[in-house]
Amino acid sequence: MLKKFVEKNHYKFAKNASDWKEAVRMSCEVLEQDGTVEENYKEDIIRCIEEYGPYIVIMPDVAMPHSQECAKGVHKTAIAFMKLEEPVSFDPEDEEKDATLFFTLASCNPEEHLENMAGLAELLSNEDIINELKEAKTPKDLLEIQKKYVD
Repeated sequence: MLKKFVEKNHYKFAKNASDWKEAVRMSCEVLEQDGTVEENYKEDIIRCIEEYGPYIVIMPDVAMPHSQECAKGVHKTAIAFMKLEEPVSFDPEDEEKDATLFFTLASCNPEEHLENMAGLAELLSNEDIINELKEAKTPKDLLEIQKKYVD
């Protein structure tokens, strides 16, 4: 999966984001660049978080921005990876709702989406991979983590 992020240019490394909304917008940029999603998608995700709370923070340090399946403006099924050097807070009263790793989902094909989710679940179930992703700074680092743990 990490190799796929690099091959498709679906990755971003950044120092920080001013707040969680900017982080969500940043996490969608690489998906917008290749036409996977339209500009409205990031605002749909932000509206969902404002309505339902920080449901996208699935574990400490890890967020999975997404909207509903087959959301308006989604043209391909994909996942993008973003890593921030500094955590962004989704809930100032709960440190466990801080995130530095973002796996942004776009879905318009249920079968591909399930495959992506299974791959992501496998990736995130390995604490060593998560720890190494927190230290990653380049696409080469992603490929090395892939080689070390997955290949």
